Amino acid sequence: MSVRMSRRPLIIPVFIPHQGCPHKCIYCHQETITDQSKTEVKAPHIRERLDKAVNSPRFALSSEREIAFYGGSFTNLGINRMTELLEAVKPYLDRGLFGSIRVSTRPDGIDEERLEVMRNFGVSTVELGVQSMDDEVLRLARRGHTAADTVASVDILKRHGFKVGVQLMPGLPGDSEEKFLMTINKVIGLQPDMARLYPAVVIHGTELAKWYDHKRYRPLTLENAVRICRESCSLLESRGITVIRIGLMSSPSLLKDGQIVAGPWHGAFGFLVRSDMHQKSIEPFLPKSGKASKIGIRAPSREIPLIRGYKNQGLQLIEKKTGSKIVYVKPDDSVPVGRVNVDLISANY
Repeated sequence: MSVRMSRRPLIIPVFIPHQGCPHKCIYCHQETITDQSKTEVKAPHIRERLDKAVNSPRFALSSEREIAFYGGSFTNLGINRMTELLEAVKPYLDRGLFGSIRVSTRPDGIDEERLEVMRNFGVSTVELGVQSMDDEVLRLARRGHTAADTVASVDILKRHGFKVGVQLMPGLPGDSEEKFLMTINKVIGLQPDMARLYPAVVIHGTELAKWYDHKRYRPLTLENAVRICRESCSLLESRGITVIRIGLMSSPSLLKDGQIVAGPWHGAFGFLVRSDMHQKSIEPFLPKSGKASKIGIRAPSREIPLIRGYKNQGLQLIEKKTGSKIVYVKPDDSVPVGRVNVDLISANY
């Protein structure tokens, strides 16, 4: 019996929380977010992590596999430290167990020497912690870099053949919906390969938590964060920039009582955004309010969850818009992707 290979890449993360970061940003508490301590990651830890991944059932089902260094500023570690970490994973690439490496770093941490080291060890993707393209927002967040640094870094990375990802954070101090959409438009102009959207969340122990306690900062509401990310995601993907994650990754440490102080945290935030996007796409195919008392909906099977929404909130929204009771939602793969067919049902049904 043949084994079906997964089309989704298997990414094995190696977390290096806060390592290589020249200072601490106002919102940052990476130990809580990643559930990892500040202890310096050594080669034996990396080998243990990768061996465990290689021996997992999911590994054999994945046709594309990648090692990712997350949580710190990889290129700011210094050449010797970068080389140490990359040498630890090199045997796994040489044996064909993994196809590539990705790293996460700062926009002001890129130069020719670092790029040469990464290229020689098989790094193919570099994700930049851009957060915003507004210099005042970056200053208030204590990022220590400017929008111009982002422009320069994306340019040099693309010229040297790296795939480029950008990590963006709506809702920071000094930000607004208008400013963030300007950030999105500037990012579109840079044409990175991919993006992540992480609405700012207030985490216990951060400087941002102190600002919140002293009423110096007001976080986004969940509703506003979903709307901003929906619009941002639509704009990015309409221009060929894949959004690979929406919403902060959870961890056992982050989910402990009292760790999330305020902000638009939701365990299914990405799904909320994707469902909201889908609701907008199918709206033209729904009947006008009052046209039918009962309706049935047929849609591609893989889009049924998006139509239903989180805890059936999508169905409730459709009923509110149409004034119709939804009698059934059925999979129908003859319906084009991104659309629905609506059956008007007699009152006697």
